[in-house]
Amino acid sequence: MAAACSSLEDLNSRIVACERCKRLRAYCAEVARVRKRAYLECEYWGKPVPSFGDSRARVMALGLAPGAHGSNRTGRMFTGDGSGYFFYPVLHEAGFASQPLAVSRDDGMKLTDLWISAVVRCAPPANKPATEELRNCAPFLDEEIGLLKNLRVVVCLGKIAFDGFLAHARRTGQITSRTGMNFAHGAEFTLPNGVTVMASYHPSQQNTNTGKLTKPMLLEIFQKARKLAGLS
Repeated sequence: MAAACSSLEDLNSRIVACERCKRLRAYCAEVARVRKRAYLECEYWGKPVPSFGDSRARVMALGLAPGAHGSNRTGRMFTGDGSGYFFYPVLHEAGFASQPLAVSRDDGMKLTDLWISAVVRCAPPANKPATEELRNCAPFLDEEIGLLKNLRVVVCLGKIAFDGFLAHARRTGQITSRTGMNFAHGAEFTLPNGVTVMASYHPSQQNTNTGKLTKPMLLEIFQKARKLAGLS
């Protein structure tokens, strides 16, 4: 493991250059080569996807991994696929995003008081990273959270993100056990360092198309995150 980065920008550069997971790198490169019919004219990003947002953020949104034809295509978290088209309008209404539509990393989107990350930085086949791949990416999350000096709330989007954040809390000595800290939409727990972890269903199309997660449900999560973070 290389020495910790001095800035979020340096960390993102290392993430983009990462080659630790051969299966994921091969999959992302192949998706970028073959492309989806709807995006045949697009140049895919095809690399690990860096985090995105306000370096002074008090709130982090933590997802699972880039989508094969979303972030793996556009190079920005939750951008260019169904999850993002659901997610960013909620962030805009909650006051975190400058605009409701996210289509490319050059679309002018700005985040205020929010940092978006994921427990895995490469698109995994079937959206299912292996245990080893989660472990390989974990040091990036540890460094990142250490660099977010104003962080007060972490919104975990889905159970894998929730489990990944609690694993971080154990690695860094914030908790010794996660007994009683179970995933459920709307669940929240405060760590000894004062950071609150909140759980939400992931804004995947599987959840949003079936009504398991609605926009009012997700908006309520981020409005509460604002309040817990002390944001007006």
